Amino acid sequence: MDTDKTAATSQVKSAARVLDVLDDIAAHGPGTQLQLATRLGIPKSSLHALLRTMCARGWLDTDQTGSVYRLGVHTLTVSSAYIDGDPVLSRASAVMDEIAAATEETVHLGRLEGAEVIYTAKRESKHPLRMYSAVGRRLPAYSTALGRAMLAEMPEDVREPLVPHQIKAITTQTTTDRDALLAIIDKAAQVGYAEESEESCLGVRCFGVALPFSRRSVDALSVAVPISRLKHGREDFIIETLLSVKARLSAMRDNRLVR
Repeated sequence: MDTDKTAATSQVKSAARVLDVLDDIAAHGPGTQLQLATRLGIPKSSLHALLRTMCARGWLDTDQTGSVYRLGVHTLTVSSAYIDGDPVLSRASAVMDEIAAATEETVHLGRLEGAEVIYTAKRESKHPLRMYSAVGRRLPAYSTALGRAMLAEMPEDVREPLVPHQIKAITTQTTTDRDALLAIIDKAAQVGYAEESEESCLGVRCFGVALPFSRRSVDALSVAVPISRLKHGREDFIIETLLSVKARLSAMRDNRLVR
């Protein structure tokens, strides 16, 4: 049986379109009815009633002209409920505070969804650092220390399909050779942590470890540091801090959250 085809045909069309609108605006930003219809391939006439209903329920809002649609306040309410109810976010909060205090650098928590990492929490550095890492943002797993750390915990036959054959460069330093990238992930599996240098943000080096909160590692922590501050053993200290936290969490009997 073709499960993808079965899943596609079992979807409720109107519900699927609502979710498509939310996903599109989240990924590409606000748009007019015509822009959304073009981006989503939905007839403008069909989209009109859908957008009005979503605005009435608070899922969408419009600008002062009433012609540009953006995410509404209800999406924030649902997002907040998700954050409050997620057991990993609750468990990892104190750990993130600990790492941020020890390193004084930016700490990220991320979750693997397919071949992408979604940033689920962040602790800002005491020093100014501009990164494309706001909570809710997505990046390819292959270009981030977070993603590589989680991929490294998987068996090779599970990991490899998540690394595309045609790798898109995020920066000029992104590793785009698939064999080289798989070798980098293999090394991360051997040493217990992953790293990347300027591959997702120029001028920044990241180190990450997967968290033992589920049977399959789908959550990870990373520390992001400007290369200019990696002096006098700072890199070794950050790696040791992450590995120490990972080992401590792995040793805790009540730590594993079944998912």
